This record gives sequence, C-alpha cells and structure tokens, in this order.
Amino acid sequence: MKSDFQISNECKKKHIAEVSAKLGLREEDLILYGNYKAKIQTKNIKHDIKEDAKLILVTAINPTSSGEGKSTVTIGLSDALNKLGKKSCVALREPSLGPVLGRKGGAAGGGYAQVVPMEEINLHFTGDMHAITTAHNAIAVLVNNHVFQGNELDIDKIVFNRVMDMNARDLRHIKVNAGTELEREDGFDITVASEIMAILCLSEGIADLKEKLRNILVAYNSKGEPIYLKDLKIEGVITSLLKDAIKPNIVQTLENNPAIIHGGPFANIAHGCNSILATKTALKYADYVITEAGFGADLGAEKFLNIKCRKAGLKPKAAVVVATVKALKLHGNIEEKDLKEENIEALAAGVANLEKHVENMKKYNLPVVVALNVFITDTEKELAFLEEWAANQGVELSRTEVWEHGGAGGLDLAEKVIRAIDNNKEDLKLLYSDETPIAEKIEIICREMYGADGVNLTDEVKTEIARIEELGFGGLPVCMAKTPASLTDNAKIKGRPTGFKITINDVKLRSGAGFVVAYANKVLTMPGLPKVPSALNIDIDEETETILGIF
Repeated sequence: MKSDFQISNECKKKHIAEVSAKLGLREEDLILYGNYKAKIQTKNIKHDIKEDAKLILVTAINPTSSGEGKSTVTIGLSDALNKLGKKSCVALREPSLGPVLGRKGGAAGGGYAQVVPMEEINLHFTGDMHAITTAHNAIAVLVNNHVFQGNELDIDKIVFNRVMDMNARDLRHIKVNAGTELEREDGFDITVASEIMAILCLSEGIADLKEKLRNILVAYNSKGEPIYLKDLKIEGVITSLLKDAIKPNIVQTLENNPAIIHGGPFANIAHGCNSILATKTALKYADYVITEAGFGADLGAEKFLNIKCRKAGLKPKAAVVVATVKALKLHGNIEEKDLKEENIEALAAGVANLEKHVENMKKYNLPVVVALNVFITDTEKELAFLEEWAANQGVELSRTEVWEHGGAGGLDLAEKVIRAIDNNKEDLKLLYSDETPIAEKIEIICREMYGADGVNLTDEVKTEIARIEELGFGGLPVCMAKTPASLTDNAKIKGRPTGFKITINDVKLRSGAGFVVAYANKVLTMPGLPKVPSALNIDIDEETETILGIF
C-alpha cells in the first residue's frame, strides 16, 4: 500500500491562483506564500453568505487509537461533490505542532483524500500558530511588566498564563520571578488552548478581533475586581501582531479543489472549530462547504453548534458521523492486538457508541449520514452487520473509500448527503438558551450529549460560577474541557456507558472569546510527548529539501 508521501508526490499541484479561481477569487484577493498556498484578503471580500449555500458538518464517534479518518472523509466528501458537478469547498482547522511531533502525526487527511502541500501545512504553514503564540505571550509579558513597574492597577492575582505550540509537560507548572518578592506560580498551556486562538477563530474582522481582545480577563486587583486587557491599553499592539494571522489560508486537495484552512483550537480543551471568517468566506463562494469539528460529536460538534453557530448565525444543513469497524470494535472492549480478527460480538457492543452520536446530532434537527470509513482489514460480514444495524435504526449509512480512491470513493456518501439535505425541512435547534444559568448549561450538556445522570460541582466551582455570573457573564455559552476518548470523564470507559456523573473541578471565564470553560476531571491543557514521539520519524531529503515522515 502506498504511503501518503508517495501519493501526494505523484499528484500534480496547480498554482493556488488557478485553484482559487474555481471559487471566483481573483489574484488581487490573495496574498501569495509561494505557488501553492495563500492568504485571502478579507478586506476585499464582503462576507454575505449565499442564501442557498449548504454547510455540512463532519464529526465522529469517540476517537480511538486505531483512528477514524475524520479529516480524510471531510476532504474526500468535498472532492466527491465536485466530481458530481457541485461547487464545493472544504474548510478545515490548522494542525498543531504538538500532535504532529507527538503521537498523531500529521492532520491533513490521508491517502488520496489529502490537502497539499501537506508537509508545509503540518509544520509552519503561513505562520498563524507563531503569531497567536507570540500575541498570547506578549500579553503575559506586558501584564507582568506592569506589576514590576509599580502596579498602578493594583494587580493582586494574574489569571493569564503562557502558551507554546509543543507538548511540554515540564512547563505545566513553573515559578516566575523566582527568589524575589514577586515570585508566583505560573504555567504553560498548548497554543491551541489559548484564548487568543479562540478569539481569532470567533472574530469576523480586525475591528471585532480588537474588541474581543479588549475584553480578555487578565487579573484581579486586591479588592477582587476584574482587570481586563483594555485596562492595560495594549489591545492595539496585540491586534497588530495578529493582523495577518486573522486572514484565512487557502490551499488545495490532491484533486486540485479549493481548501480553506484556518485556526486550530483543540476540541477537548477548546472549542474545536476552524474560523468563522474561513467558513463564511467559503459559504460566500461555494454552494457546498464541508467543515469538521474536532474529536467526537460529544465535544467538537456540540461546541460547533452551541458556540460557533450561535455566535456566527450559521445554520448547518446536515451532519456526517464518521466511524470505522476497528474503532467500533475497540468500543466493544476488545484488545487492540485482536482488531484484525473478525468479531461481530465486539462490533455489536461497540456500535452503541455510534448510536449515541447519531442521536446527539438529531437533537439539533440535523439529518445524519454515517460515513463508514472502510479499511482493507474489514470483513464483508462486519460491513454487512453495520449496514443492517443502520437499516434497523433508520440511519443512512455509506461505505466510504476516499482514502483509497479519493473523491470517487465518496460519491455514494455525497449523493446521500445531498438527498438528506434536500429532504430535511427542520430548522437548527440549539441545546440551551443564552439565559440558561451556567450550572444548568453544564448539566444539560452532560445529560444530553454524554448520557450522564448529572454533574458533581465542587464548592470552588460553585463559587467561581457565582462570581462569573455576578460579573455579568452568565449569558455566555459553555465550552466543555473533557477527555475525547469516552462519553464519560474517564478515558478508559468505552462504548455507551450509563449510570455515571461528570465531575467539574474548575471553571474559567474567557470573556474575550465569549464563553466559560468547564473542566471535567482534571483534563490537561498541556499534553505530554509519548515515549516514542512522531518527531523521531520526521526527516528531510537533503538533496530536494523535501520533508519526510509526516503522515
């Protein structure tokens, strides 16, 4: 079987201006970064969404170590729609260097359903991650300098830490100003968990970006009163650092179709969606826009709908839930070493996880198509079992082979998605209203999306929720930070468990981004590297300067 590197190098890339022209973008609308990637000049574009444009969300079951192929299916579906004569564009998130160098490897699709130049997208791309990291850390530096230089604002407690785009467990907890009277505890999150990342992805232009930055909570004074970024009068410089990063990036699929890639918040600890600007740009020029939200439907899809769609006024027309035979067998609690063996009993147990995610998407009045991402190790008996399950559940299911065949392997999926959209007459329904109290929002998500019996809130959490509501932010949506591996807050529990509660042991106000983060069971906001990180597999061909090993 060919590697992704071999496949991407046998496909001929076109100049990005030619690819962008498929959407109706002119060369003067682009800022070229070489021949194959560009930024879109949003100041040249009036972001009116086409009335008949159709936004399609791709999500998945709870991910497993075997992989589900959500990005691959997202890209392949867009290529398939283009093969059917539809004007389609894929809208994805940017990969984080942390996972690229860590456990997962690259995040640009796979096989014949990739976005290219894959190695550049996975590494520095157009510098957005660096700009976001720099802007975030500039705030931390300027806040600390204010305290050092006399502390005119009477800052007593700083609540804005630092970030870097690496898996650096050794920086989770640090001391700053060590050995001085200003010594305090601090720490690093990964860049994709940064509030600056969230703000960039939820802003609709420079003015909106600047206003959101102004409202970031950075500290409290000795009276317990909040200190916002605007109090330090530094929103101008921070916006300046992000002036190019806020512009969406455009590249191409292996079939030379447009792909807009912009923003990269994680879905387990952040809101998990690409930027509003990228999605609305795609919806202005394409008839079909295929986007993905990170991890399973319990996390990324829930936040896409209740945070991004709520804030941007977006109304997706359908949801695609990706699953694989291997992943479903893992949810049926068999050992990973036994995955290649046919096991209908394990599949029958594990399919309950898929069933829950399909139910979840239907709660938003979205028609659902299951994309069964087919692997060579899948047996006909296993595939037929899942097709029978879908028929009995009244669920539309498509065998999807875009990894092996590109857009041609997703034609059945594309046709079923089109039909689902055409037959749906329901309006999008969100899970809760703005007016719902924060604690109740948390409980609704836990009960409806995870299947929990309720939540356990620590006394500290209850106190912090009360403070957030007293500050006037009770109307914000909730961004859950939870393990992606399980519907529960315990990564080891697979399938569709019942009879559990979710423990919330921290909440944080993200007043700039416009949501409240609720942390379930000590979820980490700075990952660590595995014993054998993917970085050890990455190399460069010294003659061609081609990057090798990012898959």
